[in-house]
Amino acid sequence: MTADTLERLRARAFRRLPSLRVTNERAAVGFVEAVGFCSTFYRFPEGVACLWEAVVGRSSPRWPRRSHHDAGIGLTWELKDTLPSKKRVYYGKLLKGRPLLVALELFPAFYAQARGRQRARDYRDEYAAGRMSHTARRLMDALAREHPQYTRGLRANTFMLEPSKTREFERAMAELQQGLWVVKTEERYEPTFSYRWDLVEAWLPEAVAEGRRLSRARALERLLERYMRGAIFSNERLLARLFGLRPEEVARAVGRLVATRALRADCVVDGWPGRWLVHAGSSTSRSREARRVCE
Repeated sequence: MTADTLERLRARAFRRLPSLRVTNERAAVGFVEAVGFCSTFYRFPEGVACLWEAVVGRSSPRWPRRSHHDAGIGLTWELKDTLPSKKRVYYGKLLKGRPLLVALELFPAFYAQARGRQRARDYRDEYAAGRMSHTARRLMDALAREHPQYTRGLRANTFMLEPSKTREFERAMAELQQGLWVVKTEERYEPTFSYRWDLVEAWLPEAVAEGRRLSRARALERLLERYMRGAIFSNERLLARLFGLRPEEVARAVGRLVATRALRADCVVDGWPGRWLVHAGSSTSRSREARRVCE
């Protein structure tokens, strides 16, 4: 098993080839569903699909000097706005504080990891336990009373219209997004630019209900399997870093996925140090040579 072969498989899965470029909304939804989740513009060093790369059909494109006139950036930005507003995907800051587009069928696993069996009303318990900031609680109070709300109305209702309060507001909203309490459902450009915010539970009630029924262990297995299906290869250290998990959690989940033959473990890759995990569905891992070097 060679590094070049694995990288080629990932490039194909991540649409980093001109012949596989994402050119429209339908293709973008198919891409997100195929990889499970992707970033918009950010390139995760751990290896995550990126919508911008899929739109331009190449790896690590350079940011152009005149980005407002660049077709690839324009289409990526449009898709980032339209897909969530039409409820085709979930959009929010879920990994390492970076925004992701998530396939709706995978979202319950993210919810189970972040919130377990909690409902929206449990935010006060989180605040009482010291796991939510005071500003975030004030914003949740306002959204619990009335939702959805546009940014200006939400800031007005929490007495945070002053420019000096902008960073505080943004930090609290990022906290609530990462905790899967709130979701940005629309980016409005007229008459002025603004975001519309809603409670996750109100926006995706069925997905939240499914997430509440999932155990944390089962949710983690689903997340890792779907990630590996698109990314093709990784290792336990990279998985723990990407998902912000303890090494022992990853080891248990990987062990179960290896036992069910979803992943192949201890694979030797020519040119790379250490042992690697490879998704069992990839063409490489199905080969006789791959079975030999992974056992």
